[in-house]
Amino acid sequence: MADRHVLVACMLVAFLVTFLATRLVTRAIRAGRGPFRDTTVGGVHVHHQVYGIFLLLLTGTAAFTYRPESPWVEVLAVLFGVGAALTLDEFALWLHLEDVYWSAEGRTSVDAVMLATVIGALLLIGANPFDEFDADGEATVAVSVLLNAAFVGVALLKGRVVLAVVGMFVPLVAFVAALRLARPRSRWARRYDPEKLARSHARFPAARETRLDRLVDLFALPPEPADRDPFSPEPAAGGLVTREPGGSRRSG
Repeated sequence: MADRHVLVACMLVAFLVTFLATRLVTRAIRAGRGPFRDTTVGGVHVHHQVYGIFLLLLTGTAAFTYRPESPWVEVLAVLFGVGAALTLDEFALWLHLEDVYWSAEGRTSVDAVMLATVIGALLLIGANPFDEFDADGEATVAVSVLLNAAFVGVALLKGRVVLAVVGMFVPLVAFVAALRLARPRSRWARRYDPEKLARSHARFPAARETRLDRLVDLFALPPEPADRDPFSPEPAAGGLVTREPGGSRRSG
């Protein structure tokens, strides 16, 4: 069997390349540049997450059924990364059950991709808290996992999503995130008194644009639609496929 780090590297590289290529293609389609067109079947637009879901099902089934050796296991890892990117690039669609690719809600897809990248990077460098406790017995592992899960849960309730995800692999990060101030719109902040809530608003002002926000905008902000497209992008009905009037196209 191939080395775990090699497989993670294959998945991560394929994931990032596919995500970047997909965003370039969807932006080109919306702007009316290049030869790219949306795929439609009988007037039904097939979203690219459909291909991603089929790839995930195919690679998962093949991996569990055949347990292939190198080089086929690396091929499956690459295909899995491609499928994951195509699926998560439209995370907002299957979260909101409507076509919000170029809307404010569509930023959720980029957030999901960034979190998946963080997880992949941590796995690539070998961050695995379970390895640290293997020598101490099952009881120590169980207690450590439960404590860390509690810290991760608190961090999520406080709206510290990135720190919570990193904390799944680096327990100290989850512990620190659980102690820090919650974001003002998080569930945890509902317990704050007015003074502490004011501190939270000062720490996380709604109008502040962070470097992370600017990075997300780089991928999530839509280009100007093509003049030749008579239909402005409208939120479509929920599901994996959407029907658009007169066969008009929605990027992605």
